[in-house]
Amino acid sequence: MGTRQIIVVGGSHGIGAGIVRRCLEMGAEVTAFSRTPGETAGLTGVRHHTVDVVNGEIDPSVLPDVIDGLVYCPGTINLGPLRAVKEAQLKEDFDVNVLGAVRTLQASLQGLKRSGNASVVMFSTIAAATGLPMHTCVAAAKGAIEALTRTWAAELSPKVRVNAIAPALTDTPLAEKFLDSDEKRGAMAAKYPLARIGAVDDIAAAAAYLLSTESSWVTGQVLGVDGGMSSIRK
Repeated sequence: MGTRQIIVVGGSHGIGAGIVRRCLEMGAEVTAFSRTPGETAGLTGVRHHTVDVVNGEIDPSVLPDVIDGLVYCPGTINLGPLRAVKEAQLKEDFDVNVLGAVRTLQASLQGLKRSGNASVVMFSTIAAATGLPMHTCVAAAKGAIEALTRTWAAELSPKVRVNAIAPALTDTPLAEKFLDSDEKRGAMAAKYPLARIGAVDDIAAAAAYLLSTESSWVTGQVLGVDGGMSSIRK
């Protein structure tokens, strides 16, 4: 068996970069797609290709012939009250989260099937299953991702497993505006049963599990990694 080949889309910063590092630690080679190399620049074992998933498509010719794992990380945090939601915001979130994922899966499909034991990891959010105010745009887009996770898991089984991770607020550049002071950090941490916000490696570790053979009997699932917020009240 050769070196496992993992694709990470949106792997240049935050959670995506953390997943790239985890994959390298697992001994895999990574093909990363994002607008810039970001945090993964210069890492041995990473081949980076520049792409904007909204305005461009992944060129299948640069993909490995056999794809053992695929992680689709791009996301958005457009929050606001229902009265202020604009059609353009809804379309932007849908383009990034859903259409980009569909294009990526289509480009990677043959390589995933050749693996015979491939794993796809998508990203949802706690807001898709737990009603949270101000989350109209992101909940709509990520709700679609959860539906596609189950649909693709059914369609691509048994050769390809498809699961999703649903994080709560995680300390990443995307969430910086919500965590830009000690007061905000403290207030956010107090909302969680485990009394802290998420760290990049909390999410990356879950993705590594879903990519590994340790999860070989897991498909069609949405794994909550959210400090207990979605299921516990204290």
